[in-house]
Amino acid sequence: MEFGTAGLRAAMGAGISHMNDLTIIQTTQGFCRYLEKNFSDLKKRGVVIGFDARAHLSSGGSSKRFARLAANTFISQGVPVYLFSDITPTPFVPYTVTHLKLCAGIMVTASHNPKQDNGYKVYWENGAQIISPHDKGISQAIEENKEPWPQAWDDKQIDSSVLLHDPYATINKEYFKDIQKQCFHRKINKETNLKFVHTSVHGVGHKFVQLAFKAFDLRPPFAVPEQKDPDPEFPTVKYPNPEEGKGVLTLSFALAEKDGAKIILANDPDADRLAVAEKQESGEWKVFSGNELGALLGWWIFTCWKNQNRDACAIKDVYMLSSTVSSKILRAIALKEGFHFEETLTGFKWMGNRAKQLMDQGKAVLFAFEEAIGYMCCPAVLDKDGVSAAVITAEMASFLATRNLSLSQQLKAVYDEYGFHITKASYFICHDPKVIQQLFDNLRNYDGKDTYPKSCGRFKVSGIRDLTTGYDSSQPDQKAILPTSKSSQMITFTFANGGVATMRTSGTEPKIKYYSELCAPPGNSDIEQLKKELDELVNALEKHFFQPEKNNLQRKTE
Repeated sequence: MEFGTAGLRAAMGAGISHMNDLTIIQTTQGFCRYLEKNFSDLKKRGVVIGFDARAHLSSGGSSKRFARLAANTFISQGVPVYLFSDITPTPFVPYTVTHLKLCAGIMVTASHNPKQDNGYKVYWENGAQIISPHDKGISQAIEENKEPWPQAWDDKQIDSSVLLHDPYATINKEYFKDIQKQCFHRKINKETNLKFVHTSVHGVGHKFVQLAFKAFDLRPPFAVPEQKDPDPEFPTVKYPNPEEGKGVLTLSFALAEKDGAKIILANDPDADRLAVAEKQESGEWKVFSGNELGALLGWWIFTCWKNQNRDACAIKDVYMLSSTVSSKILRAIALKEGFHFEETLTGFKWMGNRAKQLMDQGKAVLFAFEEAIGYMCCPAVLDKDGVSAAVITAEMASFLATRNLSLSQQLKAVYDEYGFHITKASYFICHDPKVIQQLFDNLRNYDGKDTYPKSCGRFKVSGIRDLTTGYDSSQPDQKAILPTSKSSQMITFTFANGGVATMRTSGTEPKIKYYSELCAPPGNSDIEQLKKELDELVNALEKHFFQPEKNNLQRKTE
């Protein structure tokens, strides 16, 4: 295993390529030494550690055990540890770092990965996930501290230590107090007849979403009984990932039909992501894409801000962010409304760090999102947060219901006002790094050495940005503005028809992902024609650039 900006993620089991007691101890020893080097007051401020409900019976590994071993490592060196006494959503860790002004945070989770996996996610003192050069510094410190320190396995000794603190009760109280700053329609929430179904997909989210609804004076959502309690086996789903589409929501649809609920809210197992589905007039269920929900939440959060801020000058300090592979709908809203929009590299580590920089300059960062159903709706958490996103979505839906509007109808209204943004994203699975390397090498040497494709089927390429090499054909000096990384593959093609498509490798899974979008100016309402055009572009992208048959790539299956 290699420690990167996403920390660690791998299967639980024996050996140095797996998550187990030894690799957790080694990782934490390295992290502890790195923090000692960076913070002279580490022994005064301390760190927070949270964990989800994952467990691996055959190896004895579990998130809770790993969290206790990590706590033991820090306490053995005289560092105070705020260890949650029970399972907690991932966003509670960055919240705690900021709220208690700690040096760092660790969350033991593999999020929505398959059941055999676990992970180790790290936050810096600013409350955001680490970015370079910290990953390299921590990785080097791990290499230098591989031999377990005395009593490294004896986690029982932490229970009597004065350095062990449990932040569970305090943080649960403070977090729900903080997210109430995003509650703007308490009267409507109390009176709404709208019914919601919630699933935590065998993860940690159930209790916390119930509490969030209570904090907003909404009636609690119906919980999918088979999925509400944590279960490391994830028995009712093939993949515990609401991003995978309707398959994960089968039981939610059934409960919604039974109880007459119109809207489904689904968290992934560590409750940092949110998927939303709504029953349409036709009786069909629409599952919103991450980009569609990003458009709705962006519109809603800005509308709420505008109603609270009558001073016309205030807008110059307002920002929204999204990642470069997400829809540009926020850019369109920002242009028309007069606030700032910035895009970052893929992942909340970039958005969280940029948001903190802007906030330190006195700016208001209202919202950030990525298409992989991640939303930062509340400035108290500088990471994606599926708990606050769920309750804010519920308030938005309740408000719209008083205007006889559904989420789908409001989404169309957003596109009518700011221009249609049609997106399509998917992935291919590839377990052979050599094939992935070859595929991207071919794109960089398409018509001879150092030449990129000039067309993709019938679609003419008008621009190339390669964030692996740092090349950008649209810049005067041909150098990309966003940071580049040689360790991951990422190429964006702009097409003459206004389409944009990005191909990139995943940092945590054996996938080559693609993201495509067609944007139309307001007033172009032929949505069916736009969809047809985008479908054709995606088909050409798959056929000519991915070449799945030749490269033996496995398509995403429902």
